[in-house]
Amino acid sequence: MSKALEFFFFIGSTYSHLSVHRAEAHARAAGVDLVWRPFSVRTLMREQDNSPFAGKPVKMRYMWRDLERRAARFGVPFEGIPPYPIDPDERANRVATLAAVEGWCPAFARAAYRCWFLDKQDPGSPNALRTVLEGLGQSAERCLAAADADAVRSEYRAQTDRARGLGVFGSPTFVAGRELFWGDDRLDDALDWVCDTDAH
Repeated sequence: MSKALEFFFFIGSTYSHLSVHRAEAHARAAGVDLVWRPFSVRTLMREQDNSPFAGKPVKMRYMWRDLERRAARFGVPFEGIPPYPIDPDERANRVATLAAVEGWCPAFARAAYRCWFLDKQDPGSPNALRTVLEGLGQSAERCLAAADADAVRSEYRAQTDRARGLGVFGSPTFVAGRELFWGDDRLDDALDWVCDTDAH
């Protein structure tokens, strides 16, 4: 039986930039299937009155510098501070939900983060999304229409409900069974836990 690790992420989460680019390769090397779960961390943060950086300039300065250091350490592209916050309608995340259902979520998530962090564009804007989708060989019109349709919106809510039920409060979060590992810096801990499941 293959081992699996759920990866809850939100396009708009700064630290998810690191995980989106490196988690899949780490999971593959560990023999673990990574299950991509786009969800609305904003919804949960509003419910929990948990805003990590908005209105906190000192903490935000630290966050950008920390991201820069970690990106350099892991070979993840980082070329200066991108626009923030982004995607008020969470459109990129609904496209990611469609991509997760159809099996192309990893490629989309990485392309969306390249659009945001390297091209300095909001990946939730229709024009940027069209460019990202066409670069992946997807029909932009089909994907944008699907992202606004009831089926994808319902799936996005369902993944957010699942995250809420598990006790997720931030992005990225890795989930092994009911064990939560919050933050890109907990990726290796999460993979170790999955691989040592029989010992727990």
